[in-house]
Amino acid sequence: MNTTPDVPPEGEAPADAAPVVRPARPEDLPRLVELVHEHVAYERADPRPPGLADRLGPQLFAPDARLWVLLAETPDGTVAGYAACSTEFAFWDGRHYLHMDCLYLAEDARGHGLGAALMTGVAALAAELGLNRVEWQTPEWNEGAVRFYDRLGATARPKRRYAWPVQAP
Repeated sequence: MNTTPDVPPEGEAPADAAPVVRPARPEDLPRLVELVHEHVAYERADPRPPGLADRLGPQLFAPDARLWVLLAETPDGTVAGYAACSTEFAFWDGRHYLHMDCLYLAEDARGHGLGAALMTGVAALAAELGLNRVEWQTPEWNEGAVRFYDRLGATARPKRRYAWPVQAP
């Protein structure tokens, strides 16, 4: 047994360890899908059809993938959140930007710096890709997310988001 107060027991990270943000790996897919389903429920969206891992895996891990997922880990190595991003083109600006489609943290992981770490990782990804802007949306009712994004210095642009299901011919 370790009796030194500043050293955690073997195999454990210190309580004040910096959050870890890293790219998703194929072996993370089951946990990522769990988090996606939690996120869908949190945002009061309709459940997604079965087979999400089968649809996401090829999009995330193909050699020419244009979708990036960053994972946030707690100090003990538990994957507790994710940010999913892809590039989009802003016609009025004539340039691409990074669209953060999702950012989610498990409920018990909130308030520990993981969200800020994910956003720092997203900004670094945008810079690495040569992009000068990140855009995203959040539900108006999600007051905690709105406060978090406001504290980051992000600005909201009021628009209504539509979805239009299209039948294949």
